[in-house]
Amino acid sequence: MTKWKDTYPRPQLVRDKWLSLDGEWTFSIKKTSEAGLPPKPGKINVPFCPESMLSGLNRITRQDELMLYGRGFTVPEEWKGMRLLLHLGAVDQTAKVYIDGKYAGSHEGGYLPFSFDITDLLNEGDNSTIHSVIVEARDNLDHKYPWGKQKKRNGGMWYTPVSGIWQSVWIEPVPEKHITSLTIDTGLDWVEIKAHGVTEGTLELCGKTYELAGAADAEAPCASVRIEIDEPQLWTPEDPHLYDFSITSGGDSIRSYFALRTLTIEDVGGCTRLCLNGLPYFFNGVLDQGYWHDGIYTPSSPDKYAEDILAMKSLGYNTLRKHIKVEPEVFYYECDRLGMAVFQDMVNNSDYSFLMDSALPMMGRNKVDDKDLHDDPESRLIFLESMEGTVKALYNHPSVCYWTILNEGWGQFDADAAYDRLKELDSSRFVDSTSGWFWQNKSDVDSYHVYFRKIDLTPGSRPLVLSEFGGYACKLPGYYYGGRRDYGYRRCADRAALQKDITRLYKEEIKPLVAKGLSAAIYTQLSDVEDETNGLLTYDREIKKVDSII
Repeated sequence: MTKWKDTYPRPQLVRDKWLSLDGEWTFSIKKTSEAGLPPKPGKINVPFCPESMLSGLNRITRQDELMLYGRGFTVPEEWKGMRLLLHLGAVDQTAKVYIDGKYAGSHEGGYLPFSFDITDLLNEGDNSTIHSVIVEARDNLDHKYPWGKQKKRNGGMWYTPVSGIWQSVWIEPVPEKHITSLTIDTGLDWVEIKAHGVTEGTLELCGKTYELAGAADAEAPCASVRIEIDEPQLWTPEDPHLYDFSITSGGDSIRSYFALRTLTIEDVGGCTRLCLNGLPYFFNGVLDQGYWHDGIYTPSSPDKYAEDILAMKSLGYNTLRKHIKVEPEVFYYECDRLGMAVFQDMVNNSDYSFLMDSALPMMGRNKVDDKDLHDDPESRLIFLESMEGTVKALYNHPSVCYWTILNEGWGQFDADAAYDRLKELDSSRFVDSTSGWFWQNKSDVDSYHVYFRKIDLTPGSRPLVLSEFGGYACKLPGYYYGGRRDYGYRRCADRAALQKDITRLYKEEIKPLVAKGLSAAIYTQLSDVEDETNGLLTYDREIKKVDSII
């Protein structure tokens, strides 16, 4: 089983030289009101959150506590003269970073990667000098930040809260002028690649060399090239073809990849449908919470992502709706490589109301003017900034086909304005502004959640998406990780009953809708999660509860 420390964390911009800081760190906790140093530190296994078994702690962090992570590292001799970048995949909720006792920077928000140039902070010494990195993290579940499905008192559809470092930490050396990021846009037979941070370079693709060129913009240097692809091979979940390429610019060299595919909305046979590569495509999907029984937010090995993907493909699914969570980039690479479309949710912030957001919509009150909802200016700004960061982080992954901005009214405000902003950031993908209910005027799809009644929807002027349904619960003795109750939307006594009910659901309700124009359907859900026993897999992934969905 591959270890996190052996897995390059950024598969779309790969350099040969890097140093993983995953593994054992010192770890201590003190109350935020206490002055001075914390008590003698213990140990924690990064990148697993303190609440998880895999961290070695299995301890819930309190909201008045400060977490202090520390470890040492040495700089290889061959890196001398290079700039050193420290990367942190995700730290929930806020982080301050210190190198050799000096402040490197801070970050707010628990789901997006960040980095610092630490070169000038290192104490002088040779390649045997041990340098220190300290991460000071705090998570008081402040709802002005994205918080997803974390609740201090977990239960039902709310899960154990996660705090601190939960993605990989690593260092890489780069030359003074280096490629900071890539922007990749494609069509059916062309690709345009922009290398940010440099103004020239060469690109190797399919045995040919191409020159990158750009303006010497001191504010935002960028070199680009557009290439027409001979005999193009398109990306689909059934044939996930990837094109590998490399770029050399000055002293920097990176490897990456892209795929050729388009996403459009077309009128086909009198129905408005979602299309992949110009053809109507049924996105047959499953809701993926991204939770693990032993690591909570982080699986024991990055190999687990591929195992989940292949398990769902074996059941006939071609899509995962990544629900209210942003994963490490390795997850999206596996979807790119193995062929699994991703419907990516933005992570909610602001407060949730059971009455307003769940109970009344289930009873039919599913329309509301959202212009004045959740009107705190700071929370609104943080949500939009997080949305922009999510798009930037995942833009180049061909598997990501669809953005969901708001889910079931959680933190919803001015969805039409959010739609316009997202389309400015990315016009190449489908956008579901309001998944479930509380629909406004602007969205690429009509999006519905149906759980407690027969699925009987009528396609309209926009593509019809059943963005959640099912949720059939089957609790297996010996494979239950909840603490309060068995949660789901329909009870099935055993695996045979679950198989029977799911087969009937797809045969009698989903298939007829596909013939009428249904473009996507997302079954709840991939695996059990704590109290929820409505997974197709058990929470530990040991048992697949059904053999097929039709």
